[in-house]
Amino acid sequence: MKRMVEVAVLFVIKKIGIAVACETLKLAKPLLGNNSEMRMTLPVNMKLIKDELEIINAFLKESGINGCNSEIIEMWTRQVRRLAYDMEDIVDQFMYVIGEYQLKESWACVRKVFKKHHCSFSLDEIAAKADIINKELVELSNRIGRWTQLIPGVSYNLATNYDSELLYQPGHDYSINDNELVGIDHNREILIESLHLQDASLRVIAIWGMGGLGKSTLVNNVYKNETIASNFSCQAWVSVSQSNKIIDICRSMLKEIYGNDNRTFDAGSMNSAELRVELMKILDKKRYLIILDDVWTADTLIKIREVLVDNGLGSRVIITTRIEEVASVAEDGCKIKVEPLNDHDAWLLFCMKAFPKTRNHICPTELHQCGKDIVEKCDGLPLAIVAIGSLLSLKTRNIKQWRLFYYQLISELHNNENLNRVEKILNLSYKYLPKYLKNCFLYCAMFPEDYLIHRKRLVRLWIAEGFIEQKGGCSLEDVAEVYLTELVQRSMLQVVARNSFDRIQCLCMHDLVRELAIFQSKKENFCTIYDDTHGVVQLGFDPRRMSVLQCNNNIQSSIDPSRLRTLIAFETCKTSCSWYSSIPSESKYLAVLDLSGLPIEAIPNSVGLLFNLRLLCLNDTNVKELPKSITKLHNLQTLNLERTQSLKFPQGFSKLKKLRHLLAWKLLDATYRSLNNWDSMEPFEGFWNLKELQSLNEIRATKVFVAKLGNLSQLRALSITRVRSSHCLQLCNSLSKMHQLSRLHIRAINENELLFLENLTLQTPLEKLDLVGCLSEGTLESPFFSAHGSQLLQMELAWCQFIGSPVAQLSKLSNLTELRLTRVDTCQQLDFHGKLFQKLKKAVLWDLPQVNQICIHEGALVSLECLHIDSLKKLWDVPTGIEFLSSVKEAYFTRMNSEFVRNLQTGKLNHIPKVYWSTEGVSSVETEATNLTEPTSTNPQWRILGGSGWVFI
Repeated sequence: MKRMVEVAVLFVIKKIGIAVACETLKLAKPLLGNNSEMRMTLPVNMKLIKDELEIINAFLKESGINGCNSEIIEMWTRQVRRLAYDMEDIVDQFMYVIGEYQLKESWACVRKVFKKHHCSFSLDEIAAKADIINKELVELSNRIGRWTQLIPGVSYNLATNYDSELLYQPGHDYSINDNELVGIDHNREILIESLHLQDASLRVIAIWGMGGLGKSTLVNNVYKNETIASNFSCQAWVSVSQSNKIIDICRSMLKEIYGNDNRTFDAGSMNSAELRVELMKILDKKRYLIILDDVWTADTLIKIREVLVDNGLGSRVIITTRIEEVASVAEDGCKIKVEPLNDHDAWLLFCMKAFPKTRNHICPTELHQCGKDIVEKCDGLPLAIVAIGSLLSLKTRNIKQWRLFYYQLISELHNNENLNRVEKILNLSYKYLPKYLKNCFLYCAMFPEDYLIHRKRLVRLWIAEGFIEQKGGCSLEDVAEVYLTELVQRSMLQVVARNSFDRIQCLCMHDLVRELAIFQSKKENFCTIYDDTHGVVQLGFDPRRMSVLQCNNNIQSSIDPSRLRTLIAFETCKTSCSWYSSIPSESKYLAVLDLSGLPIEAIPNSVGLLFNLRLLCLNDTNVKELPKSITKLHNLQTLNLERTQSLKFPQGFSKLKKLRHLLAWKLLDATYRSLNNWDSMEPFEGFWNLKELQSLNEIRATKVFVAKLGNLSQLRALSITRVRSSHCLQLCNSLSKMHQLSRLHIRAINENELLFLENLTLQTPLEKLDLVGCLSEGTLESPFFSAHGSQLLQMELAWCQFIGSPVAQLSKLSNLTELRLTRVDTCQQLDFHGKLFQKLKKAVLWDLPQVNQICIHEGALVSLECLHIDSLKKLWDVPTGIEFLSSVKEAYFTRMNSEFVRNLQTGKLNHIPKVYWSTEGVSSVETEATNLTEPTSTNPQWRILGGSGWVFI
């Protein structure tokens, strides 16, 4: 809890630093010296508050307070956080006043603005509040000193105690026997094989994955195996998590080695150099096996490696870690990632622990469904399954008792001593997170259980919250993606899908990790989850961030939104949307307003009062028009209007100079059968002034737009539609001025309009390029393709024509990982020759009217993982040579003719794990699989052909 207070304090210190910077105070000088003594003291008080908070932060850090359970300390840190939040509000008010003054250039105009908007604060009020906070902080600092001296039980050095009780010790009883180890056979075989490798050099083997997966249990099972132990003359097990000091690790290692030989060893009398020499001397002549359990940093492992002698005797070092970066120190082929148990193994383990005395550990029929629900909540985590199953073995086998336990499961994790170890082990990962990742991690708990969190959405939310700091020449988005990757590498988030060039697309949180994050968030008043699914809502005091999962009309009377800074409402919350219209007028500090997917039709004009708003998401709503007041949101960074009816912007919209992402389009044709199957936003006057804009999707081409587009040289993603032939020369000229562009989509106004892009040049390579419309001759030989074509990763060509095969003409794009050919007029046969597209992972061939044969030669498409063929009406047989595609994991054949479907049964696809197919008019399918591939119709219907036969879904 104290660590999170540090994060909150640091966040406010940074904000105050901006507010009292010389540039800001220079702008504020005319306002601060307006014959008001209180107003004149405002900068002084803000600096004093900043200094006091810095001292408090240093105290929190230096005293080792994190892990102290004193109620006095807990109460004191809550008060520090409250004052930090109060100060954050004051800083935001102050910066708003300064910003308005700078825009209007006169204090009279600011007063006029306040009066017009019924603004509830003034500079005098801001100054008075800052003075009060300064005095309260001084008193708070004095108070902690008094009380900690009076009560002798308060200690500041308990952090290590929290870890030591969680250390895994081989040979100790952790309530799981060897015959109860399930789901580890495969990893155990790999580990044993790595130990037996005929390689005389020292090898490091890494076992990694999130906390509670049984990494240490797996290693211990192998470590104590007598056959394996007999192959090593020296063994030691060292729990690293208790110390990152090499001297302590060496001392523990020597004690283990001497203890196994029944020899005494006085480690306490030796310094670091002596310990290293002694350890290297002992290991020099022996084939040793060292276990380094729970390693947290790669640096620690590298330093330990320096004292581990490579004596050419085939010694082995096994490490367990939760962090991918640490595991990467191991050699290739010596990294084992431990995954959660599958449903079958999870149920088997649960029954072993819940019914230990029952023959074959059979679950009684009346408890079966409840037991399944409990196991599902554990989400494959052996630690939780063992702990919960063991606890249930002591309870009466009564469905009422079990169901009550299920409903109270999360509470039991926090309060039941038998389950407390589960919480503590999972919380270790959170405890060891760097400060800059803590807020980012807790924020993910605001999403519903099992929710697919999309990378772009999460990154933009983090930036809007102010969690991301600029680093060097990197954009905020780049830094945020580094944070995201680090959370994945630390096993705090799980990757659900990556795109074809291995970039994270969407993620989720493990159920128990999310529940513990929610508990921590509530404890820290970081955020509140509003969910009345079961008729019970628990709200944190004075919520600053709120996630609404399910709600009814009572929500308005349940909370005070006056201090709310973040509101995210999910599409599951559709029963009552009237409440949201009152939010702008009641939550003046709001920075994030995400109403994606709600059936709202309008945004109130009062949205203009949200001076602090940085992100407004209205995608997938029924909003038809934006209020004029939106032009007052000068801090707005992201506006998402995708799949809405609102594609026009009010006059003055270009005043929103801080916009980074502007996204707006609506779907016109759900079958995706026409070139213009969606509509895009109209260009607005002055768009060229948005110098911070990173993403602009989708916008219509006009003569003025393509001429001025070059002013947005910082754009990274651009999607431009309704392009005419007459636009192309100027468009190419404007695009040549962009030095950051990585994703480009160009779409013609209709199927017959010719796109003259043979003069296309760009300063930097693209990751992704979509060209939709007839291409002029020579486009694929343009300067862009000559200079950067080999670096292109993803490409779509649609509604264009080729003389001959497009495959041959695209062969120079040697690094493509994804290729889509949509409604392309081409030859009758597509030939993928040997060595062609060696890095391609995904190929989509959609509605190619002339194609009646596809040939894949041996050696081509060797990296292909996904093949999707859609609406090739003249294709009667599966692609020739498809048996060469040994890397394909899934294949989709959608809306194909009936003869093609009959030929799927020839056995050529048995090597592909999953094959999905559909035909027009098939009606004997039980389940729709609408999310299995690209949207191809409003109601696609599927059958699955498995490698071992037919499987219907």
